[in-house]
Amino acid sequence: MSMLQKRSATTLKLYNASFQGWPNQRLGEILIMTKIIILMLFVASFISGSVDCFAFRCGDGFVSVGDSKAKVLSECGKPTSKEKVKVKKVRHYRAVEKEKGESSDSKRIYLSKEKKKPVEKWYYNCGENDFIYALTFEGGSLKSEETGSYGKGKSDCNGRR
Repeated sequence: MSMLQKRSATTLKLYNASFQGWPNQRLGEILIMTKIIILMLFVASFISGSVDCFAFRCGDGFVSVGDSKAKVLSECGKPTSKEKVKVKKVRHYRAVEKEKGESSDSKRIYLSKEKKKPVEKWYYNCGENDFIYALTFEGGSLKSEETGSYGKGKSDCNGRR
């Protein structure tokens, strides 16, 4: 018997011995696999949950989606640069009942108002050991954060001063 065959036989004996107390060896295997899968799902839920929760850290402060420009400015300080990207048109429609004689199952839809929301990007260079972050604002509130390339030089992400 070769060394590999001896090892395989020993491993198999240990594996089988671990399930000797179980009335059904297959049931024991299924329970162990179930525990492993539950543990993996538990760990994955923490990882995926942290991706969805956006918070940009600058110094000791945090800003998140929905915060105003004023809050971002007070928490993070002046951005490295600003860029006006575009003006987004937002249209609001209103449905009105039709008058007598017209089909009753339909409604007239009117454009009630049209707003223009400026879209602006603020860039924060967080230094050589971090990245450049782009914060996108629509109509004065933070909508998203994007991570760019590595930063250069001194960090501008020190927060309040």
